Amino acid sequence: MKEIEQIVAFKNYSMCLRHAVGDFTKQLINNLFDVNHLTESGPETRIMFLKILDRLSVENGQELWNQFEDSFITIRQRLDLDAAAAERNDPACKSLEEVYLAYPGFYAIAVHRLSHKLLKLEVPVLPRMMSEFAHSSTGTDIHPGAEIGDSFFIDHATGIVIGETTVIKDNVQIFQGVTLGGIQVKKSLASTKRHPTIENGVTIYANATILGGDVVIGANSVIGANVCITDAIPENSIVTVQSENNIFQKKN
Repeated sequence: MKEIEQIVAFKNYSMCLRHAVGDFTKQLINNLFDVNHLTESGPETRIMFLKILDRLSVENGQELWNQFEDSFITIRQRLDLDAAAAERNDPACKSLEEVYLAYPGFYAIAVHRLSHKLLKLEVPVLPRMMSEFAHSSTGTDIHPGAEIGDSFFIDHATGIVIGETTVIKDNVQIFQGVTLGGIQVKKSLASTKRHPTIENGVTIYANATILGGDVVIGANSVIGANVCITDAIPENSIVTVQSENNIFQKKN
């Protein structure tokens, strides 16, 4: 009984919301891509949203939903561009349907575009919870504050980290393990641009790390696998790691 009294003295947090937000996000994605699902579940999705905001003590829930719902067509149009970029750039892709139904990178982008809109509407906590749901589902960690342009393609997805103040322009491709992060981790830098800017047409290969708010990767550049970058790169550059593979043949 004493232990219960001590717990009661703590501030309460609605940890069950983690599951509710996961269900809400999945239903939201289903509605966005399936008209039949939207017809059946659209009103229920709105109610889920309002209940979540109520648990988060957010007022004007219906007004926020109306503004959020007004963005769905635009978000869907942008996601169709992302899917087309995946089909166009991935030689393993057999159909556009495969991108929508099976690509974890595309799913992560879809959740990001939705959570980013909610962040712009100044909805607290929920956008970050949605991004963490996508992270747990896809292995891709995109902060909802990141600004991402059109025709964005994430291949393989696993291990990608895109920080809060990252800016990604149009027609960018990134591969697994890429980090777009900050060069320092200090609370005093919270209101500054801490993460890089990636210009149009850039390709960033597996496990590359790009750090710093002043870093700009110039348009149409290629960043090779395992590269670590902390300085700006001019446009039309190719950056690779210089390494030597020593091959030894066993003697019988």
